[in-house]
Amino acid sequence: MAFFVYILTNRKHGTLYVGHTDDLALRLETHRSWAVPGFTKAQGLGRLVYFEQHDSREAARKRERRLKHWLRAWKIQLIEDVNPEWRDLSADLL
Repeated sequence: MAFFVYILTNRKHGTLYVGHTDDLALRLETHRSWAVPGFTKAQGLGRLVYFEQHDSREAARKRERRLKHWLRAWKIQLIEDVNPEWRDLSADLL
């Protein structure tokens, strides 16, 4: 089973959200449906700009916690290293 850490945004250099999940496609669908009130709905965060795969839930959780404590500039650099155009990577999941 795969586990993922991901970053969502609303636009290039916009608000960032870091999360983890074991089903990235389903989690994106949940975020994008705006069915659950919260930060991602309030900020309109639906563009997947970064994700990485881990072998265990614990590894994904640790990485998520680490990224959440990173400076914003570090997160932006992480995204731009793999996705300089900030394109929506959700199509890459299909």
